[in-house]
Amino acid sequence: MTLSEADAGLFRYVAVEKHIVKLIEAGELKAGERIPSLRALGNRLGVSVSTVNQAYLELERRGMVEARPKSGFFVRQMPPRRAVPQGSARPTAAPTTVTRGALIREVLDGMARRDIVPLGVARTDEALLPTKQLARLLAKVAAGDDRVTSYESVCGNLELRRQIAWRLADAGIEAGAEDVMITSGAMEALYLALRSVTRPGDNVAIPAPTYYCFLQLLENLGLRAVELPSYPDGGVRPAELRQALDRFDLRAVILTPNFNNPDGSLIPDAAKAEMAALLAERGVPVIEDDVYGDLHFTERRPRCLRSFDASGNVLHCSSFSKTLAPGFRLGYMLPGRHAARAFEIKATTNVCCASPTQLTAALYLAQGGFDRHLRNTRSVLERQARMTEERVLRHFPEGTRVTHPAGGSVVWVQMPDSVDSIALFYEAKAQGIGVAPGNIFSSCDQFKHFLRLSYGHVWTPAVEQALATLGRLAQGLSGREGPGRNA
Repeated sequence: MTLSEADAGLFRYVAVEKHIVKLIEAGELKAGERIPSLRALGNRLGVSVSTVNQAYLELERRGMVEARPKSGFFVRQMPPRRAVPQGSARPTAAPTTVTRGALIREVLDGMARRDIVPLGVARTDEALLPTKQLARLLAKVAAGDDRVTSYESVCGNLELRRQIAWRLADAGIEAGAEDVMITSGAMEALYLALRSVTRPGDNVAIPAPTYYCFLQLLENLGLRAVELPSYPDGGVRPAELRQALDRFDLRAVILTPNFNNPDGSLIPDAAKAEMAALLAERGVPVIEDDVYGDLHFTERRPRCLRSFDASGNVLHCSSFSKTLAPGFRLGYMLPGRHAARAFEIKATTNVCCASPTQLTAALYLAQGGFDRHLRNTRSVLERQARMTEERVLRHFPEGTRVTHPAGGSVVWVQMPDSVDSIALFYEAKAQGIGVAPGNIFSSCDQFKHFLRLSYGHVWTPAVEQALATLGRLAQGLSGREGPGRNA
């Protein structure tokens, strides 16, 4: 047996590492058992001994195996897997006015800082992105394309829109370039979508927990939030959406069906289809945020809500900020039947997006290396997600639970009720560690004992130490001194 075609685009040692992880997770290699020797596995997979050795060293660093002198590598006893409990969120009793600005600003303050360990920012580390290739293409565009200093069309560069429309087929979406509008990141796409379908004072349904910038956007637009519980093992449920539609006068719904930020939930395809049909039947527009869809750890990319929409009721929003270049500020939307209104608002907001970055991204996508880049990035992120989960379970107080996401770049941590996430946020900040306290992911103070941690950064000794320090701080706040149950 050799490495599969699906793993061919990965660094070879990462593919070997994934192979061993699958054997452990499937129970074929159990705690205390010796894993195959370097030479034996190298021969079986068709790779060198040094490649297998590098994979085993990475697994040891992850805490999944341990080296025993003169005996080889053995599977370690792992902490028990515990997901965040179901029902951790409550349906909204009444629409709420959102007021989370001050604390959110403090969290966002860590976005571009280099003097802290950035566990609070949901981003993909620059070292995992094709920075050098993009820099070369940007220089080529700047030197040889006179369009670089010209206005683009309001809807954006045509070739970039063609490339996006072609890629959307992987998510089950049939679209042409004429259906796509380029925006300044996903946040502008969401802003345009909300402006297109709501007015101040309207009720908008959102998941709970949800991305805190969505709450800021609702606050800035004078909209009221109706929170729908999101469950780590399936996201928002159609039955609870139906109940909210029956109870409240909803003018729009915001959903992140693929790897909701922060709980990492993935809505099943059947539920997506049911919700798309329900919202179309009720005439309530749904704004779909799909910034994490390409960062899946599954074999196939998950479908989007838009792929189940036949009437243009879904306003699909995404960006390249998590997969290509956050500094390019390149997002896009499919406004559906609200295209004319979205065009009008875009034209009177910033006219169009920057030409140089659009031209560069279009050229990069046309060269065909994006899929290989995504495969490699997803593999690294999956490994770092599992390492983060293991460190949380090892270092945090007894009773701590953590999600096991199948994509995205964050884990959602529930700590004992005695640990206040805002207090932990400030203590961590004093230690040079950035985190995102659970309070900011709801308008109703539902997640006081939760924490969002990012694993999108490159794993370093500083990250390792930061997670251990966070665990120690949480131990102190919990009133339980000493090591955690899995130390």
